[in-house]
Amino acid sequence: MTEQLNLALRAAAQAAQAILEVYASADFETETKGDNSPLTLADRRSHLAIQPVLNESDIPVLSEEGRSIPYAERAPWTWLWVVDPLDGTKEFIKRNGEFTVNIALINGQDPVAGVVWVPVTGEVYAGWVGHGAYKMTLAPGESVEWDRLKTEGLPLPQTFDRPFTAVGSRSHMSPETEVYFRELEAEHGTVNVLSKGSSLKLCMVAEGLADVYPRFAPTMEWDTAAGHAVCTAAGFRVLRWPEKTPVKYNKEDLLNPWFWVGR
Repeated sequence: MTEQLNLALRAAAQAAQAILEVYASADFETETKGDNSPLTLADRRSHLAIQPVLNESDIPVLSEEGRSIPYAERAPWTWLWVVDPLDGTKEFIKRNGEFTVNIALINGQDPVAGVVWVPVTGEVYAGWVGHGAYKMTLAPGESVEWDRLKTEGLPLPQTFDRPFTAVGSRSHMSPETEVYFRELEAEHGTVNVLSKGSSLKLCMVAEGLADVYPRFAPTMEWDTAAGHAVCTAAGFRVLRWPEKTPVKYNKEDLLNPWFWVGR
């Protein structure tokens, strides 16, 4: 597993560099995909940076920007990588820095390891379920391996002196999320609500910056798999809502159910 994590970290580092090169340019070459979501040159270059590195593992790759793989082909896979080369493309286009590279390793239907890399800040979150989760901030162009993360990185979660905190948005939330937040306020009093783009919302819980992240709106497997692994490795749960059963991956339908992240 250390070898696989090192591959994921190397792939994410190379992808982050490819993304930053486009980020610094004047032209993102933005187009619209069939689902009306944006696609940029950075998405494509990140995918091309990741794919050959992960191919060294002989584990199949399911990527948002890869080919569409029929379920009949995916169903027998015992192991797979689930990848979002650029999670938060809308944030990338806004130039607010809140976008990530997501790489997760799935065994069966469960995330067992994950890397979330934030290109603009150099923050790296990585987790191996049963072996902990860690965060480091790296210099531009710097890479890192799992053993160094374990010895020099911050173990997650950290402890912060703060009020009860949820990840969400008071201005753009579904009615179901609004009801849930009112329930939290009834239980905890004032609830601090933070908002972030991309899989950073999962990482905020893993880091200890937030207590809970309810997501009662659509996401895809590649949006969450890496952050899910980091959260699980840090001791949190990612559960279907309202069923409160584990979120699974490599399903026939790659759309996630509503989910909840917390203790």
